[in-house]
Amino acid sequence: MEETMLQSTNGCLQHNGSVDQPSSSSTVNGSAIGNDEDQEQSNGCNIKGRSSQEIVRLIGQHLKLIGLNQTAEVLMQESGCRLEHPAATQFRHHVMDGEWHKVSADLNELQTLVGNSCQYFLDMKFLIFEQKYLEYLEDGKVLDALHVLRNELTPLQHNIDKVHMLSSYMMCSGRDELMKRANWEGKGIKSRTLLMDMIQQFLPPHIMLPPKRLHMLLTQAVELQRNQCLFHNTMFDDSIENVSLLTDHKCSLEQIPCETVQILTEHCDEVWFCRFSPDGKKLATGSRDATIIIYDVDPETLTVEQSITLDGHSYGVSYLSWSPDGELLMACGPQDCPDLWVWNVNTGVLRLKLSHSSDDSLTACSWHKDGQKFVCGGIRGQFYQCDLEGSVLDSWEGVRVNGLWCRSDGKTVLAADTRQRIRSYNFDELSDQNLIQEDRDHPIMSFTVNKTDRLALLNVVSQGVHLWDLQDKCLVRKFQGVTQDHFTVHSCFGGVNQDFIASGSEDNKVYLWHIKHELPITTLTGHTRAVTCVSWNPVYHQMLASVSDDCTVRIWGPAAKYRKQKVNKSDINNDSGSPSKHL
Repeated sequence: MEETMLQSTNGCLQHNGSVDQPSSSSTVNGSAIGNDEDQEQSNGCNIKGRSSQEIVRLIGQHLKLIGLNQTAEVLMQESGCRLEHPAATQFRHHVMDGEWHKVSADLNELQTLVGNSCQYFLDMKFLIFEQKYLEYLEDGKVLDALHVLRNELTPLQHNIDKVHMLSSYMMCSGRDELMKRANWEGKGIKSRTLLMDMIQQFLPPHIMLPPKRLHMLLTQAVELQRNQCLFHNTMFDDSIENVSLLTDHKCSLEQIPCETVQILTEHCDEVWFCRFSPDGKKLATGSRDATIIIYDVDPETLTVEQSITLDGHSYGVSYLSWSPDGELLMACGPQDCPDLWVWNVNTGVLRLKLSHSSDDSLTACSWHKDGQKFVCGGIRGQFYQCDLEGSVLDSWEGVRVNGLWCRSDGKTVLAADTRQRIRSYNFDELSDQNLIQEDRDHPIMSFTVNKTDRLALLNVVSQGVHLWDLQDKCLVRKFQGVTQDHFTVHSCFGGVNQDFIASGSEDNKVYLWHIKHELPITTLTGHTRAVTCVSWNPVYHQMLASVSDDCTVRIWGPAAKYRKQKVNKSDINNDSGSPSKHL
């Protein structure tokens, strides 16, 4: 009676929750449930309701997973539910015991139960024969392994390339070489458990539950809550071992950079730009006072300490770009500056001063990912690609540049120009194309690109901060709140997964947004004049820097209870005190 009802289900109902379902069954929460299956599952079960029955089965599976086998058996007996079909249980035991002559018969029985419409039995047979073949090789039973290869794997006519690879393992000198070449755990419980996990994904859930199903559902729930949290800014572990399942995930605003940790007053004029190094261990600031200051970052206390000062930039420093390895720092000046500087930040030695023409305006720059070439340009029509010796390798005529970014493909350069657009340029192929077109009445003052190389963040005059999708060439979001009419303001991506956006503003504030929301999640106050640039530490994600025309640099961190303290209360100074203050 039981077998008859199972045979009446229409084919293979699920492959890891993602396979197209037969039309005769309905889909609930990603799993196909037919009327016959409902009847089969409820038959003899003391638990009413399909959801409750499934929960009992999930609990039972998890109890077995953590070794509470007797408890699981008691649960199944008391509830009257069945964890899996008896044929599946028998199949599992034979696989784990390595009784391969019985496994094939079990698989045929399972195929009869679910019907011939399931297309995955070929995959399951291949996986079983592969395990059998590798175990024979490990045991030195070369003739038995050859028999499996010729008479079981090859006749399947499935995954031919893998069969050819398996045949090459015949030449392995021993067990260690076999395990290394096959990337295999070796004969035993580990590899057989992995085999069962793969096979379980192919069988419908009323026959055998997907592996670790309860753990997977809980992980998905935690991840969903994390993705919906506006203030989440810590590394997310795929496991659920380090989170509580007893309460919903919820972060506090105080866990993101929201308080001034340190105020730096080493510059004696307006500070125009700041940028953390790629490894997060240094901070560079550029100022109207003709200097660059390099600070060392203390990741424990989220503070910085002045390291070296690089001077001689007669026009001031309005833009900085770190080389990919963090050893070199490139500096540009404001509109009238014809010079570009490249410093070695470890030694403080000037590596290169590029002055191609006194009529040039070199105000933007960016490194290619190999660190051997860079691009630079300005609004007077200069657009150069250069090497580390300062030689101009290529140039693009007539492009008035006010922002540059080298993409991760190593050959494409994005340039914002005076026509309120961002175009893509390929110097190797001498090709270009339009990617972004903003309103012609509102110039693009600056832009940056996130680490996926897909999203671009633009600061647009009188419009604020715009998020664009470079692949789809569409405007994703306009972030509200920023005031930007007269000065160049630089924004940035930030946070563990770059889920946050930060920008300075002419109203003396720093604005923070979650990337999915237009309204700011908080505004940071403390500067007394326009905030022209912000930089979020790319490694120590609780650390944010901002610079202002008030001649100061501020380091922002989480609330005091979420960070380590560097100084005693007696050392705390107010905003009008010493050049470097820890708050």
